[in-house]
Amino acid sequence: MPSLAWAQGGPGGSGPSQLVSLLPIVLMFAILYFLLIRPQQTRAREHQTMVANLRRNDEIVTSGGIHGRIQSIADKVLVVEIAPNVRIRLDRDQVASVVGGARPEEREKEKEKDKERT
Repeated sequence: MPSLAWAQGGPGGSGPSQLVSLLPIVLMFAILYFLLIRPQQTRAREHQTMVANLRRNDEIVTSGGIHGRIQSIADKVLVVEIAPNVRIRLDRDQVASVVGGARPEEREKEKEKDKERT
């Protein structure tokens, strides 16, 4: 009668090691990191610096698509003029992009006012 021992591959068999079987999972994680996670972290960092550098009279676009000009800035809240004498309060994090900055002469006036305050 033939032996069936050859069909019961034991622990000392010639099967792939555990390291080789984990390699595809590690490779998939590396691909996901470089294609999804890392670019998202970069975009978040760029958005934080953009929000931190907002100034009065900057023209902005909100995440909802509203265009306006910053009238005043507080810690977390901006007052944005979206039409003549129409102002809305907006959370700083909702600014999607800065379309145009303040005119250079307006920036100089702001800097002088800031110096006078301190």
